[in-house]
Amino acid sequence: MPKAELYIDYLNAIDVEALRLTDAEIIAAVEAGLAAQGRGETVIEPRVHLMPNAGANGHFNVLRGAFRAPIARAGVKVIGDFVDNYQQGLPSEMGLLLLMDPLNGVPKAIVDGSHLTDMRTGAVTAIGAKHLARKGSRVLGHIGARGTAYWNVRLLDSLFDFDEIRVHSRRPESRDAFAERLSADLGKRVVATPDWRSCVDGADIVVEASRLNAPEPLLKTEWIKPGAFVVPYGTMSAVELSLTDIMAKLVVDDWGQCKGGPFGALRPHVDAGKLSAETLHAEMGEIVAGRKPGRESDDETILFWHRGLSLSDIALGHFMLEKAARMGLGQRLRYA
Repeated sequence: MPKAELYIDYLNAIDVEALRLTDAEIIAAVEAGLAAQGRGETVIEPRVHLMPNAGANGHFNVLRGAFRAPIARAGVKVIGDFVDNYQQGLPSEMGLLLLMDPLNGVPKAIVDGSHLTDMRTGAVTAIGAKHLARKGSRVLGHIGARGTAYWNVRLLDSLFDFDEIRVHSRRPESRDAFAERLSADLGKRVVATPDWRSCVDGADIVVEASRLNAPEPLLKTEWIKPGAFVVPYGTMSAVELSLTDIMAKLVVDDWGQCKGGPFGALRPHVDAGKLSAETLHAEMGEIVAGRKPGRESDDETILFWHRGLSLSDIALGHFMLEKAARMGLGQRLRYA
């Protein structure tokens, strides 16, 4: 039998930007992946971490997963998370997604992981709010201004059209520039607040995407109003242990990767037994697939912790490749 010629499709960061994905496209692609997970049509393994250098303020995340349906793709994403990259004019998160055929292991595509990570993270936050926040949510409080933060706010606002958006981050120049960018892109006023409390106190939706070097309970439980939807997903815990005590429902993206490992916003809560298999309401995919209920009343205060799913990367990467093919974008690399 003659040897087959094999090619890899490649989308770099410039190609991904040229796709001009709409908010609705991003959300739909990621939601389809979550639904497949909820129906049991996927395989996912907990992320692992590579700590490359004791002198570096960061690490690599390695995410792995595969779809049986509705798309036949396996994937591995390696993404760096280096807090001090802004000092070099670089994003904190940079990496690549490798997609493969799950039936024979043939590499099929390489996609820029930086834009993809930002978009899919924002989409998971927005999808969580779609199913778990009060429909009449009018005020968003967002902590953090890194790349994923932009897509959190943009995609949330595409669903809720907030009356008030507050943002905060540690560095004034960072939060001010973030608020200005959002104001220009969303066509509405975005307020940069001077501290955590003025950002999140009484907000209908609270997102905590901080960049702490060590755990510190900066977000106080007493600031969360009854009926709010709270999404903490910083690498280091920034919330009080009492936060889970006020929640009617605790939801995660994947319990397998949330229950172990050194990092995560609710790591102390898992260690203390406050978040466990018994106290967990559902994985997000189960709610999207209709197998478990989302919000059932306006007075429920609900928390959603997402660590980041390889499946969301694969689903969005697959959609990007399909759109790129229609638009004639990207490159083909000879593999064998």
